[in-house]
Amino acid sequence: MATAAELFEEPFVADEYIERLAWRTPGGGSRGGEAFDPKRLLEEFVNHIQELQVMDERIQRKVEKLEQQCQKEAKEFAKKVQELQKSNQVAFQHFQELDEHISYVATKVCHLGDQLEGVNTPRQRAVEAQKLMKYFNEFLDGELKSDVFTNSEKIKEAADIIQKLHLIAQELPFDRFSEVKSKIASKYHDLECQLIQEFTSAQRRGEISRMREVAAVLLHFKGYSHCVDVYIKQCQEGAFLRNDVFEDAAILCQRVNKQVGEVFSNPETVLAKLIQNIFEVKLQSYVKDQLEEHRKSDAEQYLKNLYDLYTRTTNLSSKLMEFNLGTDKQTFLSKLIKSIFISYLENYIEVEIGYLKSRSAMILQRYYDSKNHQKRSIGTGGIQDLKERIRQRTNLPLGPSIDTHGETFLSQEVVVNLLQETKQAFERCHRLSDPSDLPKNAFRIFSMLVEFLCTEHIDYALETGLAGIPSSDSKNANLYFLDVVHQANTIFHLFDKQFNDHLMPLISSSPKLSECLQKKKDIIEQMEVKLDMGIDRTLNCMIGQMKHILAAEQKKTDFKPEDENNVLIQYTNACVKVCSYVRKQVEKIRKSMDGKNVDTVLMELGVRFHRLIYEHLQQYSYSCMGGMLAICDVAEYRKCAKDFKIALVLQLFDTLHALCNLLVVAPDNLKQVCSGEQLANLDKNILHSFVQLRVDYRSARLARHFS
Repeated sequence: MATAAELFEEPFVADEYIERLAWRTPGGGSRGGEAFDPKRLLEEFVNHIQELQVMDERIQRKVEKLEQQCQKEAKEFAKKVQELQKSNQVAFQHFQELDEHISYVATKVCHLGDQLEGVNTPRQRAVEAQKLMKYFNEFLDGELKSDVFTNSEKIKEAADIIQKLHLIAQELPFDRFSEVKSKIASKYHDLECQLIQEFTSAQRRGEISRMREVAAVLLHFKGYSHCVDVYIKQCQEGAFLRNDVFEDAAILCQRVNKQVGEVFSNPETVLAKLIQNIFEVKLQSYVKDQLEEHRKSDAEQYLKNLYDLYTRTTNLSSKLMEFNLGTDKQTFLSKLIKSIFISYLENYIEVEIGYLKSRSAMILQRYYDSKNHQKRSIGTGGIQDLKERIRQRTNLPLGPSIDTHGETFLSQEVVVNLLQETKQAFERCHRLSDPSDLPKNAFRIFSMLVEFLCTEHIDYALETGLAGIPSSDSKNANLYFLDVVHQANTIFHLFDKQFNDHLMPLISSSPKLSECLQKKKDIIEQMEVKLDMGIDRTLNCMIGQMKHILAAEQKKTDFKPEDENNVLIQYTNACVKVCSYVRKQVEKIRKSMDGKNVDTVLMELGVRFHRLIYEHLQQYSYSCMGGMLAICDVAEYRKCAKDFKIALVLQLFDTLHALCNLLVVAPDNLKQVCSGEQLANLDKNILHSFVQLRVDYRSARLARHFS
């Protein structure tokens, strides 16, 4: 059996088990030359099977025995668990009984404690009352013998006793106890002073714990507020040594904010009282000194100081918002600021407008003085209004022309100064005006800007410029109005920028917005009417100058030369001078204007220039060579028209050039030329008027061909 057991290996494989059995049997295989003996192997297998059967039976009996033992132990374990459960249930019942008993005892103890307290509290009160009566008797006898009153180390206990005696004394009739009440009050006052002195000394020594202890004792005394006042006063000693009182105040409050919570039981109240003291004493005094010095003598410095001081005060208030000052610290700080500045802010806008008016007038007067110019009065009333309406409708100069000597009476320096003053006024207005008054105040400042910049400066310059434009028949007239246009255009851009950047944010959400926009629109339209009028009259003068050049330089013999075969010039002298003049004016117009205005004015000038040349050519008769010279002149005019960069103007001169071809074309080709692309749509009378300018027009042959 041992041999059979040895053949078992883990893991068990049947084939390998048979192989190992055969290998161990003599004659079971070819080993060491032994012959294979099947009978012996069979016998071995039979014996081994029997051994295995015996082993199986033995193992089976052992398994059954173990199973029986396991079942027995399981029953015993179950029985034991059941017994433990019963034991646990009994223990739980005992625990509940004990808990109920403990609760009962606790209730009895609490009841007993209440009874003891009910007995002890009156006893303690009686003992304390007895002590107070004892101390009261000492005051009644006039001799304080108790150690608590004579020992300076027991000032805290003495303070507690005297505070209670003081309350009792308040209830006693004065006629019988006046003397003792006086003594108690005196001792009360003495202890109060000692405590405050002790607090002051501790604060100077920097002993926070002692300060906290004394402050807690003084909390029940009437002089507690005096303790807070002393603390506030000593906090400020040496705190305002620099020139910047606002920065000093911020640093002081930051330092006190860290300390006040460690000393007082109500730190937010103490800190708020410190801030109130700083505002009502230090800041108010500083603001008054800074403002009253210039209030009546120097409005500019007064407004600058007011703006600066108010800004720095509000900035300080923003820093103080970080601290705990109670529930509504925003309202608290706003009231403090208002208390300082209310007398200055009530009439701020009147001072602002008065200063802006005088300052603007001074800027303008200083400019006109530098030009040695005495401003002439631009009249108002019935006669002037009538002249203005006639001038607008007829574009005629009413009154004598004024020689401005090339001066536009517009200054960017003046404009920048006026806008800068107004910008600063808007900034002050935004900061210093009450929110409800802000749009109204901003509108008043804007009205000042319109009055002095637009009316007194720009409008005056336009009126003067209009008066300085010579009549259209003047010779060698200097045209300076385009310079006025150029400068006025630049100023308008600056004016509009300030309107959008500085005024709009102040009035954007108020009814004053529409009023300001309308005022701006009206003033711009008024200026544009005068600009248009001046430009129109300037164009008339330009055309008048061209007429003078043509009248002076153009000769009848230019287009009907005496010697047809000896013409050496390419175009006439009049054409050269007119084109030179026109190019200068075109360049000047481009420099003076911008945007679509350039094209509009150049188109108008181009159309008038074309009409002038057209009417000028109608005044002469043309020989064949003269017609060629006229074509050359018109070609030069057309080249000049290209500088306008206006399609209509170039088209007009192209058509005029085509019309001039009628002056030289052979009679047989007249009808063909007239039906060409450029002339086909023209009125026949226009074509006929040009053909009539030919010297050979009266010949029967030409008349026959054109009829």
